[in-house]
Amino acid sequence: MKRKQIIVAAATVLALTGCKSTPQPKPLDQLTSQEQNGHAIYSTHCAACHNDRIDRPLNGPPLLGVYKKQYLPSGAPANDERITHTIQHGRNNMPPQGNIDSDDMNDLLAYLHTL
Repeated sequence: MKRKQIIVAAATVLALTGCKSTPQPKPLDQLTSQEQNGHAIYSTHCAACHNDRIDRPLNGPPLLGVYKKQYLPSGAPANDERITHTIQHGRNNMPPQGNIDSDDMNDLLAYLHTL
């Protein structure tokens, strides 16, 4: 019985600690033209405050794996609608970026999906 408890405890520890790494983003040289344009938009509008390819905060939370998580740091669902709304209208210390047109927003979202 004691051995079974040790195995269960070890499996629990591994489950809680082993799944915290974020998958690597798509390499920049493999981006589609839409994703490349999205990267350029990110560089202009987002890079000053958000890291995209490393999982460390800058002035705002990192964007690496933003769509690979169920929720954003705010608790909102990690989907195109919420991310678009946050980009366009801002949130907390993030200023609104309402000057991104819909085609560019689609390209930016396509890039964020590669992270």
